[in-house]
Amino acid sequence: GGTACVMTGQPFDTAKVKMQTFPDMYKGIVDCFVKTYKQVGFRGFYKGTTPALVANIAENSVLFMCYGFCQQIVRRIVGVDRKTKLSDLQNAAAGSFASAFATLVLCPTELVKCRLQAMHEMQLSGKIIQGHNTVWSVVKGVIQKDGPLGFYRGLSSTLLREVPGYFFFFGGYELSRTFFASGRSKDELGPVPLLLSGGFGGSCLWIAVYPVDCVKSRIQVLSMAGKQTGFMGTFVTVVRTEGVLALYSGLMPTMIRAFLANGALFLAYEYSRKLMMKQIDSY
Repeated sequence: GGTACVMTGQPFDTAKVKMQTFPDMYKGIVDCFVKTYKQVGFRGFYKGTTPALVANIAENSVLFMCYGFCQQIVRRIVGVDRKTKLSDLQNAAAGSFASAFATLVLCPTELVKCRLQAMHEMQLSGKIIQGHNTVWSVVKGVIQKDGPLGFYRGLSSTLLREVPGYFFFFGGYELSRTFFASGRSKDELGPVPLLLSGGFGGSCLWIAVYPVDCVKSRIQVLSMAGKQTGFMGTFVTVVRTEGVLALYSGLMPTMIRAFLANGALFLAYEYSRKLMMKQIDSY
């Protein structure tokens, strides 16, 4: 699921990070794509793919594993049998709880991904003299400068994004599946309803938490050039100096990516889960 998500949405995610961190450099999504292609070629859209793959595979593995555990916790809280189907709202709450655990594996890999994606802009703006162009060089740079805890820059911002965001993510997905099922079992849904439901869930997530993600990207990328203020300090600085709209820089590529990538994520997740369950049942 994580692999399908990254390969589908990585070019749009790259544009999102560039536009969030350096909004003055790009007029819009088309301008960002054209300039990126002219400056670094097609491979520029897939900068940070390796850490993005690690991040998404790790995050979604932990997320969906913990989602099952958190569903059982929600059942205990509401006092129902462990086989009882949860409501869409209860599933949303379970997804929100699960995201807190996923954040611990997501934050370090996403920091490396964001830095690789915005490395060219950091050099152009003069914030750094020489950029690191490989995953290992970025990892080594973080360890040398900040130590192991340096990988957790932006952790509070990531938590602020993930916990409420995944409430809307799983809530939107389950509501959409309920709509398409129309009284039938959700497990009977075909690929098109699953794609649309995943896309709707992803869109709900990003609409709800986009400004938080914008602040997170700035903290993680700009901390290459020196110590950054925390979440509230960065948030206030952006609003004062650039205006509220700066917090929505890169929203268009994000929404395109959210629909495509999360549709692919849930489609791959549901079908791989069914395949694994068949293998288990055959034993």
